[in-house]
Amino acid sequence: MKALDGIRILDFSRVLAGPFCTMLLADFGADVIKVERPGVGDDTREWGPPYAGDKHMSAYFISVNRNKRSLTLNLKSSEGQQIARQLAMQSDVIIENFKVGQMKTYGLDYETLRAEHPGVVYCSITGYGQDGPYTQRPGYDYVIQGQSGLMSITGPEEGPPYKVGVATADIYAGMYAANAIQAALRHRDSTGTGQYIDVALLDAQVAALVNVVSNFLVSHQTPPRFGNAHPNIVPYQVFQAADDYFILNVGNDLQFRSLCGAIDRPELIDDPRFNTNPNRVVNRTEMIAILEPIFREKTAAEWLNLLLKAGVPASPINDIPAVVDDPQVKARGLVQPVTLHNGTDIDILGPVPKLSETPGVIRRPPPALGQHSHEILREVLNFDEQRIASLRDEGIF
Repeated sequence: MKALDGIRILDFSRVLAGPFCTMLLADFGADVIKVERPGVGDDTREWGPPYAGDKHMSAYFISVNRNKRSLTLNLKSSEGQQIARQLAMQSDVIIENFKVGQMKTYGLDYETLRAEHPGVVYCSITGYGQDGPYTQRPGYDYVIQGQSGLMSITGPEEGPPYKVGVATADIYAGMYAANAIQAALRHRDSTGTGQYIDVALLDAQVAALVNVVSNFLVSHQTPPRFGNAHPNIVPYQVFQAADDYFILNVGNDLQFRSLCGAIDRPELIDDPRFNTNPNRVVNRTEMIAILEPIFREKTAAEWLNLLLKAGVPASPINDIPAVVDDPQVKARGLVQPVTLHNGTDIDILGPVPKLSETPGVIRRPPPALGQHSHEILREVLNFDEQRIASLRDEGIF
């Protein structure tokens, strides 16, 4: 038995934030019915190359759609909308990320559905939320990274701001949505009443700035960019060794003393400029100027060996092939093999949390477009073969 066995999610979301959310829930047993446009599907199906076997199975789509069933449905048709409403009545959770107000035009908005289904949990993910002056703006991760302040603190100290290499606003919003949905289900189980969940990419990304925003709220000083350094801890950054770069993270004064021993500079331990982290932050420039030439004397591998033996947090800077081949990543089972509907064997990332009693598992590979349409219409709505064939002929799914 899985933690979310018996929970059905009707998923109208596409691209990243919503699909990431429902994938997390599907990992723990929720039955996620992914509703897609006939013939086209989720936009990301064709966001390639690379593709796994066919043009509707991009690596991007694969990354956030494991453990789901795909149902194609024409929501612009009255018949398609009626089928969607019937499915909604049989679902615990509805999730969508259309522009604000779009679901109302289909008769699939929260207020309409809860009149017949008061226990439904309904989650909308948008760029800016359901209220405020920006509700009608399109919300894309890149835009949100800039507007949220993330890009103002990312990149070298001098030069243009940088975005993060992954769509972090979407991922954070998906995580917040998954957490909120489970909280709402807990409330529903206790009271019988569902509720509406409003998740905005901007809210999620601003909240994910945590200590950076807190620094400003306390100091009222605009946070600068620190490149690969840390605003509140020193030394805590990238250093260049004789052959490559590596990361050094000295998180406390005990680790600093260990660092001084590892680099054979014991006199720095009691140096009043560096003996506490606040002093090292104030004297950041002097501290880094001492360390940089020392670290260029040995290779990155040599420094990592010395530092880790001394109990000082340090790591290599891996590229993606090195990450996938990392023994720790392998030991944790983060990469797992699956066979797609088209017969292609691939590796995909698997569930992250390790639950002792109800672990997340890969039960289904990412679905082909409309792969489960017939199955869902028969199983959930009890449509007979004649009606299913008629709907297919009419282009409803």
